[in-house]
Amino acid sequence: MRFLIVDDSKTMRSILSSFATKHGCETVEAEDGIAACEVLEKDGNFDAILIDWDMPRMTGIELLKIMRANPSLNHIKAMMVTAQSNYDCVTEAIMAGADDYLMKPLNEDMFVDKLRLLGLVA
Repeated sequence: MRFLIVDDSKTMRSILSSFATKHGCETVEAEDGIAACEVLEKDGNFDAILIDWDMPRMTGIELLKIMRANPSLNHIKAMMVTAQSNYDCVTEAIMAGADDYLMKPLNEDMFVDKLRLLGLVA
């Protein structure tokens, strides 16, 4: 499995990357939605994208909407990984095309459980 991790926090990108690689996944990191779009334009060969909500230059929701509008990227599983925890935010993310939603703070077990639900790890 190959994941794109999009978060403006280098620490959070490192944590998510560490969790994913421990379960046999390759990761690529981007610091915001614009950087993620650049990565996806060059290489859209990802199984999943893990997206933070609040980022400079382009929010996670904006990135998600761009992905879902692009037929060549629409197959990628998308999970919001964010501190936004109110019901309206969860609903907005699902309506924008998120396949799942994981709230920060998180731990490895929570992360892996979500990946299993998405069929991304055994």
